[in-house]
Amino acid sequence: MKISFWKMNGAGNDFVVIDNRDHSFDLSRAQIARLCDRHRGIGADGLLAVEEATAAGADYRFRYYNADGGEAEMCGNGARCFAAFTNHLAGNPGTPVTFETIAGRLRAIFHDDQVEIAMSDPFDLALSIHLELPGGRSAVHTVNTGVPHAVMITDDLDHADVLSVGAAIRHHERFAPAGTNVNFSASTGENAIRIRTYERGVEDETLACGTGMVACAIIHDQLTGCGSPISVSVLGGDTLTIGFERDGQDGYHAVTLTGPAEFVFQGEIEI
Repeated sequence: MKISFWKMNGAGNDFVVIDNRDHSFDLSRAQIARLCDRHRGIGADGLLAVEEATAAGADYRFRYYNADGGEAEMCGNGARCFAAFTNHLAGNPGTPVTFETIAGRLRAIFHDDQVEIAMSDPFDLALSIHLELPGGRSAVHTVNTGVPHAVMITDDLDHADVLSVGAAIRHHERFAPAGTNVNFSASTGENAIRIRTYERGVEDETLACGTGMVACAIIHDQLTGCGSPISVSVLGGDTLTIGFERDGQDGYHAVTLTGPAEFVFQGEIEI
């Protein structure tokens, strides 16, 4: 079976993107993992599939699969790429688009080469959860921004042990059975942070994670009261903007994620 695809990236988070509106592809978990394999396939942090909308008010259905082939609720960087790709399919560059995800309905607006995603409202916010980790007992903060995230604050982001500590938190019994994504965040100013992310399903550090950026921005606001917007710099070298409105002590709405979405190349692969 031959599959036509696009390779895209959002702030260094890279994706295989396919048009599956006619449901001609019914890929298994193993096939998706192979497509995302950087040695034996195309190579990507995940796969995006465009499908016909099933919900009223949506233009498309967003399907996202991690590099291990497992389907996830949402991906912020993937959502920006998805929006740009659907504009490409429709031949309407820069046109706002609405799409359904497992985490809820999202809307994308285009600002030249930047894509703004109106995210779902965060929930399950909890501060200062103490866990036994390699190196001792440590505090993490948690919030679900479409997918679950744990955030650890650090003063030395460059030397953070993202792989071993990230894996320990990701698989910690506190977050069983589904696990969590893990972020390490450092303040670089009143309304600016820099982060690194260990992604569930990729099981490695990635250059960026959109829902992780939102999670870290929410936690930064909780701890500092800095307010919106917050600039978030990621390992891939990009700086993105998180906007939000506060609703009481720990409620947030009107959350937005703004950043790039780039086409890298188009191809065809036999699978």
